Amino acid sequence: MKARVLWVENTKFLGESGSGHAVLMDGPAESGGQNLGVRPMEMLLLGMGGCTAFDVVQILRKGRHEITDCELQLEAERAEADPKVFTRIHIHYVVKGKGLPAAAVKRAIDLSAEKYCSASIMLGKSAEISHDFEVVEV
Repeated sequence: MKARVLWVENTKFLGESGSGHAVLMDGPAESGGQNLGVRPMEMLLLGMGGCTAFDVVQILRKGRHEITDCELQLEAERAEADPKVFTRIHIHYVVKGKGLPAAAVKRAIDLSAEKYCSASIMLGKSAEISHDFEVVEV
């Protein structure tokens, strides 16, 4: 996997993925930024959320479960002092579907957390990661 980050100006950076996609990152006004893009640490949290959401949806689909939506709400705490690593991350999964068994959703989340989601497993080396979920019948 390759990526490239280009400095645009002040605290703006353009991240380019090896798959050909780009995203703008920017800092807050107090650091000279214009708040025009996500912060790099927000990007890290979003990446972890996307990674585990992908796993959960794929696992449920492979199990032939009728899933119609999957939303993750993430909350993270960071260390007070530099380096301000994530120390706690909580993920709340809201999974919607028709006749979706809670046990299947729990299993998919557990498999993602323990085996498949490289991002959360890596971040789990410095942060305490917890999760819960709700299943919504549609």
